[in-house]
Amino acid sequence: MGILKFQATQLFDGYRLLDDNHVLITDERGTIQEIVPLQNAGCDVQQLDGILTPGFVNAHCHLELSHLKGMIPEHKGLVDFVFTVVTQRHLPDETIAEAIINAEAEMLANGIAAVGDICNNTSTLFQKQKGRMAYYNFIETSGWLPEVANARFERSKDIYKSFEPSTVNGQRSTVNGLRSIVPHAPYSVSNELWQLMQPFFSGQTVTIHNQETAFEDDLFTTGTGDFIRMYQKMNLDNTFFKPTGTSSLQSYLPKMQTAGQVLLVHNTFTTEADMVYANNLHPHTNWCLCPNANQYIENALPPVELLRKQHCNIVLGTDSLASNHSLSILDEMKTIGKHYTNIPLEEMLGWATINGAKALIMDDQFGSFEKGKRPGVVLVENLENGKLKVGSGVRRLV
Repeated sequence: MGILKFQATQLFDGYRLLDDNHVLITDERGTIQEIVPLQNAGCDVQQLDGILTPGFVNAHCHLELSHLKGMIPEHKGLVDFVFTVVTQRHLPDETIAEAIINAEAEMLANGIAAVGDICNNTSTLFQKQKGRMAYYNFIETSGWLPEVANARFERSKDIYKSFEPSTVNGQRSTVNGLRSIVPHAPYSVSNELWQLMQPFFSGQTVTIHNQETAFEDDLFTTGTGDFIRMYQKMNLDNTFFKPTGTSSLQSYLPKMQTAGQVLLVHNTFTTEADMVYANNLHPHTNWCLCPNANQYIENALPPVELLRKQHCNIVLGTDSLASNHSLSILDEMKTIGKHYTNIPLEEMLGWATINGAKALIMDDQFGSFEKGKRPGVVLVENLENGKLKVGSGVRRLV
């Protein structure tokens, strides 16, 4: 099997940026052999302009919604966005399948190697079984009314069975997907449904849409806010619900304590007090930022500096093409870098690689250039003084 050697302006190994005196050596399938000094690399070294990095990890995506690209207006707020998705997501199967194929190809071209993907059905299964990239399949479960809990949970279990992961030499394989049953959001899961799901959390990554709008905390603290309008639009009788008097996060997070990894997504309106609470309650809490989707839906950005101040484990996601113009982790980093200019690129690359891999329990294969891993090798190009700019791009090498 052939050997490939890569030298670039800088090399990010998943943890730190190294200078151009380092050469990455892989086999032709991308399995990492070692990183060596340039003087020890021998001949046939490919010289590249940019930053070599492991393949990116998209910790939050809705591949099944790819057919909704451009169909939902921007800046309409979460309630109207959710209502539109629920009522307009049904298109012909052929249209949905074609959009899924194209969206996965876009992620591959954008240097993404592994994905945490939300699944409300099995529409993505046909593409995932081709093994072009690795997936953690989050079987999303929702049901606000207590009386529908059993039926919704049984449906989720059926979908969960469909995503049975393959095994290779007796070991589970990320090629056809890892999986867990997870709650959609605090405002869409009843206590009865939570109780049915909880036995499936143990040791798994459990994700949830968290505090994507300010109205989420209003619902739990006082029983008010725009979600009341959503329940009315959906003809849901909300009289059973009793506010907890605390924030949304503090109301539900204790239910997730048995999870191996907790993955909180969006966090656009999370307070510093909730960050402290979550990090103390569960040491493996991960905070997934999808800034382009936050701008698309709520015209807002997450409190990145507060998350950094509290030493939170930050990962990155794209959300769906229903709420984003691209499926590109690099584009998410560009947006963060534009609005938070003091964040080092080295730190953001860690969010995009090893942090995401750990959150998805895939760091045995992805996220860093360590011997034996096959994380993908990509090149971030067209930088300006070592920083991202509008025209920066990414190219997959292996």
